[in-house]
Amino acid sequence: MTTTEISEAVVAVVEGASSDDVREWRACAAAIGPADRAAAEEGVRRAYRQAGLAEPELVVWAGSPREAVTLVRDLADRGASVREAVRSVPWARERQRLHTELGPAGWAAHWAATGGGLWESTQALVDRIRAGVLEELVAGERSGSAAETEIRLILLDAVLGQHDAPWLAAFPTDRGPLEGLAAVGRNAGWWWPFARVAVVCERPVALHRDEAGRLDNGDGPALAYPDGFALHAWRGMPVPADFLAELPTLVPERIRSEENAELRRVMLEYYGYDRYLADSGARHVHRDETGTLWRIDLADDEPVVMVEVLNSTPEPDGTHRTYWLRVPPATRTAREGVAWTFGLHPDVYAPVRET
Repeated sequence: MTTTEISEAVVAVVEGASSDDVREWRACAAAIGPADRAAAEEGVRRAYRQAGLAEPELVVWAGSPREAVTLVRDLADRGASVREAVRSVPWARERQRLHTELGPAGWAAHWAATGGGLWESTQALVDRIRAGVLEELVAGERSGSAAETEIRLILLDAVLGQHDAPWLAAFPTDRGPLEGLAAVGRNAGWWWPFARVAVVCERPVALHRDEAGRLDNGDGPALAYPDGFALHAWRGMPVPADFLAELPTLVPERIRSEENAELRRVMLEYYGYDRYLADSGARHVHRDETGTLWRIDLADDEPVVMVEVLNSTPEPDGTHRTYWLRVPPATRTAREGVAWTFGLHPDVYAPVRET
């Protein structure tokens, strides 16, 4: 083929990546509510057949990835994992086929037009779910224990169902080698294929994200599954469930007493900076290019002195986070306070780039 013919072929394939398909998989990645178990189970069996394997003898359902990991650990007669044959091999073949057909530049353009736009937010959600499952199931275990290692490996062995949407959006899935995998993705959550048993998860019952796609909910779980497994977050930052329950009852004294700077920032965002300053009786002390110094005088206690700083690095949504740094009561300038947090003298503190 000539260079012109190759370019035209690339354009044809990229333009053939249906926006309807991408929208469908975007919706699948964010889908909540009961799985279509019959359709998902048929997809599982089809995926086994397409991999040249016997269908699983049993399909077991779990209410969440947490419950699924527990089931996998307890199923002594499940047989060996067949994920490689069911998911990895057909996946790699389809990617290689398209890469060969389109070339490196064509494949990059095709990925950008299909799964690329779904990848970052979906992968962040997958990573957060894995971390949440691991945190709950290894509670009380020592770091690096055999149980922790086992759970990590099980989590990595999952086929991601609806959260494989970025990749499924990039490949043909109707009447092709990925048809079974796509059927599960359209109708259920994560799943684990073994020689004799497949373990399949329900989808979430709740999912709350901010405009940047980060988990975010100040009134309850940001992600919840029907068995009670849930993740709590504020603008992408994991927070404890009881912490969120406390937010509606916040008073300035509670905010000042919080030692965790990130949690204190969440409290301030929820409470409102202007309201906090007004309710605390704070007075402006000093302002310079590093930030603003505020002082709150307390009866029968040392004063609270804080530097208000604006993070120069924007958030994914383009906004800039405001941080409040508690500094020693004797601090007289904003620069002195910020320098103190770095263990520096104010004359030495001169960052080339603030982060």
